Amino acid sequence: MERRNAVRFLVTQGLSVLRACELVHLQRATFLYQARPAADDELVGDLEALAQANPCYGYRRAWALLRRKRTVNRKRVHRLWKRAKLQVKRVKRPRTRRERPPPLAARYPNHVVAYDFLQDQDMYGRTFYILTVMDEFTREGLGIAAADATSAEWVLAVLDELVTRRGAPENLRSDNGAEFVALAVQAWLARRQIRTLYIDPGCPWQNGKEEGFNGTVRDECLNLHLFASLAEARVRLAAFRDHYNNDRPHSRLDYMTPVAFKKAWEAAQAKQQDSLIPA
Repeated sequence: MERRNAVRFLVTQGLSVLRACELVHLQRATFLYQARPAADDELVGDLEALAQANPCYGYRRAWALLRRKRTVNRKRVHRLWKRAKLQVKRVKRPRTRRERPPPLAARYPNHVVAYDFLQDQDMYGRTFYILTVMDEFTREGLGIAAADATSAEWVLAVLDELVTRRGAPENLRSDNGAEFVALAVQAWLARRQIRTLYIDPGCPWQNGKEEGFNGTVRDECLNLHLFASLAEARVRLAAFRDHYNNDRPHSRLDYMTPVAFKKAWEAAQAKQQDSLIPA
């Protein structure tokens, strides 16, 4: 720009353009060049107007609108669309989240019991199903039953045996599987005054303790054995449940076993009750 100005000044002083350009070392063609609007400027302007009027349109719709009035190449429109950064910007509308109460936390043994299904196969590819039941407070594995098919009747048989053996829990947590929401199961639970805690669909973390128990059953039992039959699976699962409850340290229980933790809790409760009795 400075050399252009110098050439203009020398021309005003009577020098020719050629001589002035030679003196300031500027090409004559460069001095005489007049910038012209780019051929794409008009098209870009039209695209920007379309994008502003229709913020949800992509370049294909913009091209479809433009070709109603002129002949224009779709690839050219695409190139200019990207260069002008007219891509659709998705704006998520803020939504009001419904506040849900936090899941009920277990406060003592038999307060909240959870159950869920696992699936596995034997060495011949035959599928079988495992119903696991655990106490959320003590983390005790209350049941690990296996069958070749799931049904509400089987679930009721497992629950009936469990209630007979250790009494009815106050709350029973599960997902919304067909076997758990069956009318027969709900009626059976209502007769025994067991409250159901169904987690929200697609939210397995709301049954996190049971999911963790299932993961342990799979990692430390199912994945370590190749079962020849359903009968063998039942035997090994029963042995694992005994090991889990009586021998395996649990990190969430300060590395006590579930049975030892339950006994320690009961002893602490008895001691607390004794301290409240007047001497």
